[in-house]
Amino acid sequence: MRIAVVNNFFPPRVGGSAHMAASLAEQYAARGHEVLAITAAYADAPADETKDGYRVVRLPAVKMPQLGLSIDFDMSFASLRPGNWRRLRKLLDEFKPDAIHLHGQFFDLSWLAGRYARRHKLPMLLTIHTLLISDNKLYGGVFRFLDTVLVNPILRYLKPRYVILDKLGVDYCVERYGTSDANSDYFPIAVDTGNFEKPLTKDVRAEHGLGDGPVIVSLGHVIPLRNRLPLVEALPSILDKHPGVKVVVVGRVYHDVFLKRAEELGVADAIIVTGAVPKADVPAYFAAADIVTHDLNGGCGTASLEAMLSGTATIASVTEDNYPGIELRNGENILLVRPDDSEAVANTVIELLDDPEKRALVAQRESAMVRANFGLDVVAEEHLRTFEKLVTEADVLR
Repeated sequence: MRIAVVNNFFPPRVGGSAHMAASLAEQYAARGHEVLAITAAYADAPADETKDGYRVVRLPAVKMPQLGLSIDFDMSFASLRPGNWRRLRKLLDEFKPDAIHLHGQFFDLSWLAGRYARRHKLPMLLTIHTLLISDNKLYGGVFRFLDTVLVNPILRYLKPRYVILDKLGVDYCVERYGTSDANSDYFPIAVDTGNFEKPLTKDVRAEHGLGDGPVIVSLGHVIPLRNRLPLVEALPSILDKHPGVKVVVVGRVYHDVFLKRAEELGVADAIIVTGAVPKADVPAYFAAADIVTHDLNGGCGTASLEAMLSGTATIASVTEDNYPGIELRNGENILLVRPDDSEAVANTVIELLDDPEKRALVAQRESAMVRANFGLDVVAEEHLRTFEKLVTEADVLR
């Protein structure tokens, strides 16, 4: 098959959506399929390159301002640059895809490539990565309005087959977009197990002067939706029992409320912020940690799953039925707390630090659970089976 993978986010930009799109593209190519990845320009990344067995084309784009929204990070839109629809159409005409894999329901490249697929009667999958939600009532209302008047009508026209990653996404898509079992597949986030089988790139404890004391790593961009406040507000209790604890926040900081709160609570000296790090360094940060916490505002994304895979005890804030068809058991193969519950975070962290044997056992079970259910090879195979089915059905209808 010839598969076009389309996502406004793509490496070297870091983030779960970017890495998942690239990892799946690499897997499609490794299995003998021809792959073209189309994305928005980013920093000084090449406009056109071949890597990992497939071609990547980055279209000129306009970077949007940051507005303090729950999903606020650097976003670029290609449709704001003249000529990109023509460029995209020419790329796809030359590539002649059998199917298109879109990533992100509110990005313009998904809309443009989806329009192409609709016109040419090509099967398309659309993976829903980020939900347009906010705890802020004003922003939440704006997001709901945008979903209603813009995103939903576009999706109704495109008629993609949806790939939904978790229960929260399922509930959201049913309510906002009217999805159902008839037009959806429930595949989990894909985690690249091979990335954690390579030698570590650095000694994180030595680099940051962490010594031998307990280390909590929180990896991922800091945005309002993942604000780190539950961890910061848990720190006074944690430090009272384990005064040597250090928290290493790894990722670009777009929302610094957690740092201001740490100053108020007198725990700022326990926090180290590294900024964004290369993907290759991520396993080294997890290896340096005794505990990983990232998704404490509700969720369990790529960073948390990679931490579990690495064999480090990881705390997240989802329900046990979060992934359709995958059995999560709190305290056995995952560690769960209620969203935004700093007291629960403190109690869980203290219990894990007090009991290294339990911490190691849970970490081992987390790793096995992720490898069996979220491994990139497993998830890629599920996607390819769906593509093959859709392409066969499309051929029959032509």
